[in-house]
Amino acid sequence: MEATITPGVRASVGGWRSHAAGLCVVVAALLALFARDARDVAAIWWTSSTYEHCLVILPIVGWLVWQRLPVLAEVRPRSWALPLLWVAAGAFGWLLGEAAGVAVVRHLALVVMIQGAVATLLGRGAVAALLFPLFYALFLVPAGDMLVPPLQTLTARICMVLLDVVHVRAHLDGVFITTPGGWFKVAEACSGAKFLIAMMALGVLVAHLGFRSWRRRAVFLLLAAVAPVLANGIRAFGTIWVAQYKGAAAAGSFDHIVYGWIFFAIVILIVLAIGWRFFDKPADAPPVDRSTVLAQAEKQRSALPLLVAALAVLAAAAVAPLWSAAAIRSGARPIPASAHLPEVAGWTRIAATDGTPWKPRFDGADRLLLARYRDAMGAEVDLAVALYATQERGRSLVGYGHGAVDPDGVWSWAANLPAPPGAQAERIVAPGAVSRTVLSFYTVGAMETGSAARVKLETLRHHLLGGSQRAAALLVSSEDRRGGRAAIERFLSALGPADKAIDQIAAGR
Repeated sequence: MEATITPGVRASVGGWRSHAAGLCVVVAALLALFARDARDVAAIWWTSSTYEHCLVILPIVGWLVWQRLPVLAEVRPRSWALPLLWVAAGAFGWLLGEAAGVAVVRHLALVVMIQGAVATLLGRGAVAALLFPLFYALFLVPAGDMLVPPLQTLTARICMVLLDVVHVRAHLDGVFITTPGGWFKVAEACSGAKFLIAMMALGVLVAHLGFRSWRRRAVFLLLAAVAPVLANGIRAFGTIWVAQYKGAAAAGSFDHIVYGWIFFAIVILIVLAIGWRFFDKPADAPPVDRSTVLAQAEKQRSALPLLVAALAVLAAAAVAPLWSAAAIRSGARPIPASAHLPEVAGWTRIAATDGTPWKPRFDGADRLLLARYRDAMGAEVDLAVALYATQERGRSLVGYGHGAVDPDGVWSWAANLPAPPGAQAERIVAPGAVSRTVLSFYTVGAMETGSAARVKLETLRHHLLGGSQRAAALLVSSEDRRGGRAAIERFLSALGPADKAIDQIAAGR
């Protein structure tokens, strides 16, 4: 049954011009208001190989909108009050991301606010027509770093299974694989995260364009998720296998070629070929159902003046950064220049001149203090203390790349170990089978923990409600051959409670 267009939804060229211009102004204002996040997102797209596919998401969103122009031309744009809740939800999400120091949440929230602005200024009918492009814009958010560690582990285990199949003796230690042909690390770049993320963006687009059945879409997306993970495991296995017969240098050359997009382009073609056989959506099918769009336009009973809607969007968005700035300023106290590491009874400070150098990473810390101590038994420990007067963008106590292992250094995480209350214990390794134990204590205000999640939650609470903004990390580390866990425990016993030690260090006493 053909839908009719009533005067309430009939489009006019003038109406679209004014609403489109208003939308452009509001989006530009949102990007200016959250300029640091917008710049960060653009920089990640341009510089990170994991998210370089985001550079084509914007043109794809534009193409999806262009497909729907004939339907949009039939709908009258009318500013809509209800999506202001959409904008407010995005602003609150940004506030949470800013308070917890989680960049991906801020970046997602910015996209959500822009989505809400589109809905508010164009109305219910336009949203019905643009629903998928608005959803697909979420792939502009550079998200997925949290997938790297589990994918590293999964890739290493796939390698072990395949090496066993071909009867190559191998030993797995975290993400390190030792075989007769050498010692191999499944590094962050070898996790396959970049291809999985890009494949999911492609898979969602293909599922929308090629399928009507939700069941078929789900099966195709499952295939799109599993295929790159298995392919990456096979690629990593192939590199190790080549090394058994051709040497590590030849394996490196093989990996450089195979790890490129040629190998994964073949995987993409295989996945698309499998999916194409089950497409159930005609190629000439309209991108959106016209009757549904017009019916949704009819359901919008009231409209805001365009100027009022635009100002309301900007006001709802602006509350978040204003609140955050006020809460953080209320509890920020500078770290004194006199902050220094203590003398510890029974231990002598020495120069760190031998062994494999270790330095934790805490970008933006107001103070990062490092020292090595030796006791009468000859055991040695390294003490590191990072102090933050306040945490903010680019200056977070916990986050990707922060902590005992610097991703740009020689040390790599191997395993978590049993830890005392309020601490985190890890074993990290370096080339040459050098092993080191690290105990990490974190404080935010008066709270002590070894949990990164608790640090984030406590930081969020202090940033939202005010209070002391100081945050700190105290790490005690020792190579296993120089005392290891036993030396660390003796040192901590002499040092005293970690939270009190941090207070004394931060006070410069």
